[in-house]
Amino acid sequence: TNVSAYDQGKEALQSLSVDDQLGLLWVVYTKLGSSITPAAPGASGSEIAQGLFNQVKELSHQEQLQVMRDIANKANTQFSRQDGSLSPETKLAFWYFLAQGMETGTIIPMPPDYQLPQPGKDLLAKIEGMDFQQQIDFLRGCVLPMGAEAAGGSEI
Repeated sequence: TNVSAYDQGKEALQSLSVDDQLGLLWVVYTKLGSSITPAAPGASGSEIAQGLFNQVKELSHQEQLQVMRDIANKANTQFSRQDGSLSPETKLAFWYFLAQGMETGTIIPMPPDYQLPQPGKDLLAKIEGMDFQQQIDFLRGCVLPMGAEAAGGSEI
């Protein structure tokens, strides 16, 4: 059967530990970053993502890492609920801003010796082999399930 890139993305991260999920997102955003930047940087979703990023940026590096782990684990925390209420495009923008922050050091950087495990490398190769729209759909599938359910079920 032909599984969509979106569905592949939803299933793909399940096989990785939370830290390796974060590692894969970081590698994808740093390798493919220029092509997966938020489509309309001035759009409202981008402003919301930037606002959430700015809140995370104010935390210590260890707290930033915990926020990202909590979001990936769907923990019931304030940041995770905020992430859970975002639209798929806003979530993509938020993770893009986090990856950029990791590159500049405003967000806890990846350990210099970090290596994706083989399942992560296999996923990365699969992503790199996709066309642009499939990559975006795959990433949407990765980040959409993240975050805790927001109170009231509203989507921003």
